[in-house]
Amino acid sequence: MKSQPTALTYTIEDSDESLLTEYARTGDRKLFETLMRRYHSEIYGYLRRFLGRDDLAEDVFQTTFLQIHLKCGQFDPIRKVRPWLYAIATNAAIDAQRRAKRNRMTSLDHPAPNSQSRTASWGDQLASPSPDPAAISQSQEERNWLRGAVESLGDSYAAVIQLVYFQGLKYREAAEILSIPVGTVKSRLHSAVAKLSDQWRERKVGSTIANR
Repeated sequence: MKSQPTALTYTIEDSDESLLTEYARTGDRKLFETLMRRYHSEIYGYLRRFLGRDDLAEDVFQTTFLQIHLKCGQFDPIRKVRPWLYAIATNAAIDAQRRAKRNRMTSLDHPAPNSQSRTASWGDQLASPSPDPAAISQSQEERNWLRGAVESLGDSYAAVIQLVYFQGLKYREAAEILSIPVGTVKSRLHSAVAKLSDQWRERKVGSTIANR
């Protein structure tokens, strides 16, 4: 008598790569759900810091894993899942940020009649650490200022700041995620921090003069 096939089980020891590769082959939803649970806290936290809004972060998280589902057949099993996932999440976050900017400009062109009933603007809802890792500010006003300052650097610089400083990834990990050389990551990071520090000093000087 032939033995009955046993049900497949997936444990914490299974690598991300084996889960995704097997999911692409079998379409087993349990594999995909395991991968989502494994990365939910990390990727959602990253997106929340990047975007500054819980609702937007949740939308982009769902978009990210939808893209993982759609592109799983394109995944190269000799690569690592984590940087590939971060690359998809970062691109989705940048797209969402651009849409939010367009929506914000539209809302500014067409203000609501009752200003007290309006929700806070996109910029007002953002929160972020300080531009200088050695001088982290805890005030909401300064966090909001920094969010706008990082955003003003442009997508390429903002993404490096988010990945390396705020998410704590290594240079080589950020380089793989952004598909750029490690040297480019370092130069963009150096330039971005220098610009943020200059803006920070100018803001402080302006604030001091205004309070005299």
